[in-house]
Amino acid sequence: MASPSRKFLLAGRGGLNLTHSEPFDAFLGRYREARGWLEPALNAFPPQALRDWADGLGAETFVGSSVRVFPRAMKASPLLRAWLGRLDAGGVRLAAGWHWTGWDADDALTFRLASGETERVRPDATVLALGGASWPRLGSDGGWVPLLAGRGVVVSPLRPANGGFTVAWSPQMKERFVGQPLKRVVIRCAGEQATGEAMIDADGIEGGAIYALSATIREAIRRDGAVTISIDLRPDLTAPDLAARLAKHRKGETLSNHLRKSAGLAPVAIALLRDAAGAALPAEPEALAELIKAAPLRLGTPMPIARAISSAGGIVREECDDGFMLKRLPGVFVAGEMLDWEAPTGGYL
Repeated sequence: MASPSRKFLLAGRGGLNLTHSEPFDAFLGRYREARGWLEPALNAFPPQALRDWADGLGAETFVGSSVRVFPRAMKASPLLRAWLGRLDAGGVRLAAGWHWTGWDADDALTFRLASGETERVRPDATVLALGGASWPRLGSDGGWVPLLAGRGVVVSPLRPANGGFTVAWSPQMKERFVGQPLKRVVIRCAGEQATGEAMIDADGIEGGAIYALSATIREAIRRDGAVTISIDLRPDLTAPDLAARLAKHRKGETLSNHLRKSAGLAPVAIALLRDAAGAALPAEPEALAELIKAAPLRLGTPMPIARAISSAGGIVREECDDGFMLKRLPGVFVAGEMLDWEAPTGGYL
């Protein structure tokens, strides 16, 4: 790209969640199947080390109410300016607008410059940190995959992670509720659950609670073609408590008003219930309470990887030594989202 750290700056628009302050063992568990692979690296540079790094650049960090860690400025640009200043003072040269095109016949790195010229570089060591394939307009488009695969490096296909999923919404849901959040819900899928918000999108559903389960949902869809999740719209109330409230239906009151007043449901949640029921909502308080506690929603396919926060897939563990050097390409190291791991958004990426 013409300037560095565009994805870093985009992340800063949401407050720049740098890491997470939960107990370290729980932190390691967020990396799922890749925990054993990444644990030595995370031990060498744990969340506190990342905080110390940011603090050392003048971007003092704090732990928010969500137990996530942010810079006090709540944006990326001050931290980035200090970071680039330190690199410049250390003699680091940033060459903007260089597009890596692989290796030539003599194993030199080749680049296409913004001017259209080509450049060859033969370094002592190469560190590739080229990202995944999410947000390609910011630079990380997965174009490195065929370059490494052409050298025999095994790459698991890049897939969307921390992204949304398609839903066949009713016309009313599309017309009236796109862009509205379902707040403080619990979503369940295949024995796992996540608490947070979900956002209604014209094409489906996304948001923090969906992202936290995205790997589980994506793999269920890959296996079965579709999956039905369960949404608890009032996790703070038990089904019997809800049923008792719903039993007090005032004569002449519309069902929507009754659900709003007695069950505390927002209009978007009521619309979701109607979509979930597929017909008229049940009249019996107990049945209606059960629906509110476990509204079924059938999900189709993952939204495109270009819309996802991050990528799953990448260079498989067996291709790297303990120092993340490619065994097939001595002197070439790989890092970050290029590797085959995934974790939820919220301080782990």
